[in-house]
Amino acid sequence: MGEKVAAGGIGLTDRQRYRRKLHACLTGLRRLLEDKRFDRPKNLMGLEIELNLAGPDGMPRMMNSQVLERIASRDFQTELAQCNLEVNILPHRLSGRVLDQLAEELRTGLAYADRKAAEVAARIVMIGILPTLAAEDLVASNLSEIDRYVLLNDQMRAARGEDFQIDLEGVERLVSSSASIAPEAACTSVQLHLQVTPARFPAVWNAAQAIAAVQIAVGANSPFVFGRELWRESRPPVFQQATDVRPPELRAQGVRPRTWFGERWIDAPYDLFEENLRFFSPLLPIHSDEDPLTVLEEGGVPSLAELVLHNGTVYRWNRPVYGVADGVPHLRVENRVLPAGPTVTDVIANTAFYYGLVRTLAEEQRPVWTRMPFAAAAENFDTACRRGIDAVLKWPRPGRSGGLGEISAVRLVRQELLPMAAAGLNAWGVEPADRDHYLGVIDARCRRRVNGASWQAAAYHHALSRGLDRGGALAAMTQRYSELMHTGEPVHAWPVEWTAAPVVAGRG
Repeated sequence: MGEKVAAGGIGLTDRQRYRRKLHACLTGLRRLLEDKRFDRPKNLMGLEIELNLAGPDGMPRMMNSQVLERIASRDFQTELAQCNLEVNILPHRLSGRVLDQLAEELRTGLAYADRKAAEVAARIVMIGILPTLAAEDLVASNLSEIDRYVLLNDQMRAARGEDFQIDLEGVERLVSSSASIAPEAACTSVQLHLQVTPARFPAVWNAAQAIAAVQIAVGANSPFVFGRELWRESRPPVFQQATDVRPPELRAQGVRPRTWFGERWIDAPYDLFEENLRFFSPLLPIHSDEDPLTVLEEGGVPSLAELVLHNGTVYRWNRPVYGVADGVPHLRVENRVLPAGPTVTDVIANTAFYYGLVRTLAEEQRPVWTRMPFAAAAENFDTACRRGIDAVLKWPRPGRSGGLGEISAVRLVRQELLPMAAAGLNAWGVEPADRDHYLGVIDARCRRRVNGASWQAAAYHHALSRGLDRGGALAAMTQRYSELMHTGEPVHAWPVEWTAAPVVAGRG
């Protein structure tokens, strides 16, 4: 969740000064864009995965500090709650055998972390929402002991002025309230970064928004929240509600939520940074000593620290990122759509599908976003979250006649989007063996109509049919998921039924 900051008192003058500093940063960004100061394309991509800790009984373990102490690697970091970790993979060039390289690095790193977690009777679990988490697990006392999280929680609580509410209806209904932002920690994701030039940025961001629903449909992995079966990908609505600092009156006025799909296609990267300042008040008014405009006037490159920090508290599913490496500024599109898991193979398959598809769509002569209203993309995203692999989406009809038609997600992927993803990976220079293997995983999911969410739901109902109660069935399914996750076999090949009696310690 970004850089660490020091917790402390925040006064009115801090907020006024911070707002002025934010606008100075935005002016600095505009000047950098106008002067074409940004790095040239290097075809660099990056990968981050948020993880859960669970015990042998499938129940959450609030012990990330103990596990991180044993892992002792900068690749692994804290996340919001004590049952969370994050693993970061160094940037790679999108070419050659990069997909297999990423898979090997992830397998090695996660296996090592899992061995270290086992020393304190925990396991690493890659899953969108840990099914055995309960509302009482995600309270302020179980937030990670990091100043930034404490301060963020305090500021979001103050902005909200009352308890946060989660009200979600799917297969079942969940109504839950929290005095803190801790329920946000239920949601663990994969974050895909792509460094792009300012000129290319709008096409890549628009393409990523257009296919967000398809990513969810094939990759859904979060059907359970606090013991209830809800949407196939419940993570986005839970995250939005858990971070919603608007009381009902502001929602009624149309104030935007901080977790936001957006409302329009863009023409320039500046559009997104400017919207973030125009629509969202600062939550963490922490000042740096840098004067960005002075740095620019002296020929330097400003860090734009306040803008970067503020940007990290607006939770777009495709987020604009500004960074500086080796004294040169760059821009990235951070794709935050996908849930974690189920396996390394599944994660890399989702990664291949995204990077290949975005490359092709961003270079089309008649881009998909010129043939589809933004509102349709937002509606598709909601539909995919609800229905997962069974979603029916709105998509431009082929040919000159145009217009939107309805098509099942699996048919759209197999008939139209997988060939585009393959062409995009070819354009990146990815080896055909990697391309075919990982896109083949996406095709198999679609043929079998199985992803992480559908497997979890089927395995849970199988456990219920064996006579287990709700808590026991969730724990048994989570144990089985963890076992299969560590075999590395992609989720579409997982059996739903199992005969060995797992150790069950459900919460009824």
